[in-house]
This record gives sequence, structure tokens and C-alpha cells, in this order.
Amino acid sequence: MSRILVTGSADGLGLAAATTLLAQGHDVVVHARNEERAADLGGLIGRARIVVGDFTDRDAVRRVAAELNGADPLDAVIHNAGVWSGRPVMPVNVIAPYLLTALLEGPRRLVYLSSGSHFSGRPVLDGVDWPGASAGSYADSKLYVTTLAAAVARLRPGVLSNAVDPGWVPTKMGGPGAPDDLELGHRTQEWLAVSDDPQALTTGGYWYHQELTQPHHAVHDEAFQDRLLRTLAEETGTAL
Repeated sequence: MSRILVTGSADGLGLAAATTLLAQGHDVVVHARNEERAADLGGLIGRARIVVGDFTDRDAVRRVAAELNGADPLDAVIHNAGVWSGRPVMPVNVIAPYLLTALLEGPRRLVYLSSGSHFSGRPVLDGVDWPGASAGSYADSKLYVTTLAAAVARLRPGVLSNAVDPGWVPTKMGGPGAPDDLELGHRTQEWLAVSDDPQALTTGGYWYHQELTQPHHAVHDEAFQDRLLRTLAEETGTAL
């Protein structure tokens, strides 16, 4: 049995992953943005530990990390929380997973939600609005978080760190007309978080439906990885 944090688990892929992992007998920590969203967790209430924090607020991310570090250690984190547009794009999609990666003690498996949109991202860091004073680029945010996953794999050899493209699935974010398979959209995250399958013990991969694929060329550019980590460390005051 593993202890797994699934961020952004009040609905969509996060809820599906948390529900499946609980059904498999794992100890799951679910996350909601606020108390109202936590109340929407329904059948997970009483079965999973719940942490609450608005990931647009860096202090809230830090509080969540401190709360989790004061409890039983985590074995894995699925960095699922994400937004499609608006001011929260960089804070939620990049800053929050970066801070949790830097601050959480113990997880040996890290899964970051990427997107096929990351191929349209620009490997440019100058002028990025990290605090979210204005709308950010979703494609850029997914390129950055995919690069973060690869950088962690390189710099933490004892940690399995991977990025997953769940596909364009029919969630609230994806919309009802999304063409991809919702079930396949969360299966890879769960597999990477808990499986002892030799292929699931890969690190530094970019996955789509349990198949390794090639990400944007910048993802494995070590110079770009290092620039990204320096920029995020300076922006947050927290080194990885």
C-alpha cells in the first residue's frame, strides 16, 4: 500500500485517479481549493485525508506542504491541479508543483500533468508573469512543468519523476466534446505512482496512455532546465 497525494482532486482526472487508487487499497490524500470544493468530494470524505489550499496563493501551498510534512510520509505525488486560462495559469500550473516538489519530504515518485499543448510552448523565460497579474499561456505553463519533471529526474536520482499527457478528455476543463478516452486519461498517472511494473519504474519520461513518447525538444535541454530552476528559485525564494 502506498500513500499518495493527488492535487486538484475535487473533480475530473484528479477525482478519478483518487477514487481508483482508494479502490485499490492505497492511502490517498486528496486536495481541494477551498472548503466548498472539499465538500464536493462526496464519497471520498471519510475514506481519504483532505488538505485544502488555494494554489494561486504561495503561502497556501506552503501551508499544505507543512501540514503534509507533519503527517505520515508520502510515497508519491500526482501533480494534477491545473487551470486552462486566466491569471491562475502560472501560479497553479507551475509555481505550485515547483514549491511542493521543493518542500515536501519523502515522496519517491512524482507525476506531473502535462498536455499535448506543451509542444506549442516557448522555451523562453524572460518576462513571464509568474505571480499571475495577467493571463498566462497554458502551452508555456505545460512546457515548463514538463521540463520541471525532467529536471527533477536528472537531479534527484533516487526519485522517479515523470510527466503525463492525459489526452484531451471530457472533463470540465476539456469540455463535453473532447475526443479522448477519460478512463485512459487517468490510468497512466496511477500506474506511475504505485506500480512495480519494470516499465513504470522509468524516470524522466513523457507518457501518453502508458506509452513513452518524445516531448518538446527543450524538455531535455539541461541548460534550459537549469535556467528554469534558477528562475523559479529566485521567484519563490525557495531552491529545489
